[in-house]
Amino acid sequence: MHATDVLIIGAGPIGIELAVALKRAGVDYLHLEAGQIGQTILWYPRQVRFFSSPERIGIAGIPLQTADQTKATREEYLAYLRSVVQHYELRINTHERVVDLRRDHDGFIVESLHGDDRQRYRARRVVLAIGDMHRPNRLHIAGENLPHVSHYFDEPHLYFQKKLLIVGGRNSAVEAAIRCFRAGAHVTLSYRRDSFDEKIIKYWLLPEIKWLIKKGGIHFLPGTQPVHITSTQVHLAKAPDSTAGQDAVVDADFVLLLTGYQMDSTLFKQVGANLAGINESPELDEATMESNIPGLYVAGTAAAGTQINFRLFIENCHSHVEKIAAAITGDPQAGVFQRTGMVGYGSGEMPES
Repeated sequence: MHATDVLIIGAGPIGIELAVALKRAGVDYLHLEAGQIGQTILWYPRQVRFFSSPERIGIAGIPLQTADQTKATREEYLAYLRSVVQHYELRINTHERVVDLRRDHDGFIVESLHGDDRQRYRARRVVLAIGDMHRPNRLHIAGENLPHVSHYFDEPHLYFQKKLLIVGGRNSAVEAAIRCFRAGAHVTLSYRRDSFDEKIIKYWLLPEIKWLIKKGGIHFLPGTQPVHITSTQVHLAKAPDSTAGQDAVVDADFVLLLTGYQMDSTLFKQVGANLAGINESPELDEATMESNIPGLYVAGTAAAGTQINFRLFIENCHSHVEKIAAAITGDPQAGVFQRTGMVGYGSGEMPES
């Protein structure tokens, strides 16, 4: 059994930044990731752009440059994460999923699977940097598992000259609707609310979707939700509390259910961490990011559990690295990095959008 001081689980941006901080401080650590580095970002649609500016999502003191000096695309950010890992020569055991996490009198026992190979580790401390988007919010309706139905949007070309129903009304659904329309799809958008929340839709998407709906390019069915999917149609019902919705039947060759995602809280529950509320957010010491389980820390968006009203993103989780690195090393500067273009902002403080 391999023993280490700190074991980091999850290699998204914040997990990688913490690994850099620990390596720089000379801490003995191991780093495991169930998929590839940036696995959640890998699920993003091709060429999608981040809402945040490059300065805010840059990590570990490495500037994030983009080809056109605007917001980074999915592809640019994945390339950036690879470059950070290579620059700092980080060792990350990718495609090694942690399946069991237990605490005993000496710390933690961690079991993982790499293919069929089972590994066991002992760690004095564990950091869960697992993110909050492990599985889609399922609707639990008939037809949800049909082959033409997906909870993930990847490539608009697939829907060229096809009838596409998109369910959802936040950024992922709105962006998919616009891009698929421009790729030649016949798009219908169903949203359970009567209107878009203008505070959360990317500012460059909101006028586009409104204009396309007004001009009839995208058929919008507000206040509706799917109740039954067949191979050729989707049955929609008026959503609860809606004043605009009406029952409808929509012809559809493909269906995208872009209704959000959930955090997998299995590891938290295995180790006995306290989880609160419908979103199962872990109970944490805000000064250190330590949970109610001594030695168990949480970094990144996992600190919010399943986010219903989003409050944690990459840019406001840098402070988690600072707090955890300080708690582990005793050095308050261990997790502090110079952020290009962000002089004057410290301890995770970032400017408003």
